[in-house]
Amino acid sequence: MSKLNVPELLGSQAEFLLNHSCTTLSKTRLHLPNPNYYMDSFGMSNRNPQVLRSLGQIFNSGRLANTGYVSILPVDQGIEHSAGASFAPNVDYFDSENIIKLAIEGGCNAVASTFGVLASCSRQYAHKIPFIVKLNHNEFLSYPNRFNQFMFGSVEEAWNLGAVAVGATIYFGSAESDQQIVEVAQAFERAHELGMATILWCYMRNNAFKKDGVDYHTSADLTGQANHLGVTIQADIIKQKLPDNNGGYMAVNYGKTHPKVYSELSTDHPIDLCRYQLMNCYMGKVGLINSGGESKGASDLGEAVRTAVINKRAGGCGLISGRKAFQKPMAEGIEILNAIQDVYLSKDITIA
Repeated sequence: MSKLNVPELLGSQAEFLLNHSCTTLSKTRLHLPNPNYYMDSFGMSNRNPQVLRSLGQIFNSGRLANTGYVSILPVDQGIEHSAGASFAPNVDYFDSENIIKLAIEGGCNAVASTFGVLASCSRQYAHKIPFIVKLNHNEFLSYPNRFNQFMFGSVEEAWNLGAVAVGATIYFGSAESDQQIVEVAQAFERAHELGMATILWCYMRNNAFKKDGVDYHTSADLTGQANHLGVTIQADIIKQKLPDNNGGYMAVNYGKTHPKVYSELSTDHPIDLCRYQLMNCYMGKVGLINSGGESKGASDLGEAVRTAVINKRAGGCGLISGRKAFQKPMAEGIEILNAIQDVYLSKDITIA
């Protein structure tokens, strides 16, 4: 933390975020990241020794090795958002090898990308940094666009190219979510049989979640329930967007919730909202990583640090941040990745 001035980067929110005390749920009731985190979480579970070894490769790599925290570079946007939209800001990343180089030079625990990207460089890099193969995608070339995810390859193919983990997305709330839950649950079962870890992108997708001008796709209550469904199909790590609001259940007027979710288990503070997400991951036994979000330019460094501070102080175990890093020159991308990692390495930034 010698070079990173977190209060300066947080600006007017520094005191609000760094000095917040969480009164909704005490940190003593959480399973918090520590050097033995993945073994504490899964050492007595049904995960076989090969899965534990794969989790160990992720948690014991990069600058955050042996801390219980992870910093992952995800680059699957070439399919999700189109290659042009993703890589035109920095054409170097049309070259798949540069994606892996950024993750290594940036000190990441792992790199998550498509079958094509990781297969193209697997013999050269699979033994140098843990590979996470993203199994499914929503390709936006079809018209009209749909809220669906399709498998782009098999779990066996991911294993053969040297991956230690697989990732997948479920669009909870979409018309196709039932199909996605079944497909991903089956894929995760097979991945565990082969000794790979599993990471679930738990995203909400339904136009009905936008109500009276407010977008509840990232409300704490809805995303929290998505997380709970994710851990139910035995994801080892949950990837979720940082919550922006709460009360999605009540605004959309569907499903079931409880008044205590809003009166006792959460507040409007972003750390408390994120902690509610974590509670739905078996109180943190399954690690929660938040996504870094889109690149907005000059504000990216400060926003990345803000997200890391919220996730860490809530009790989460890391960040999975892509566009803020790879849509810039490599040196700037490395700086952002290192800044995120420095937040988790800092002893001054504590659990709220």
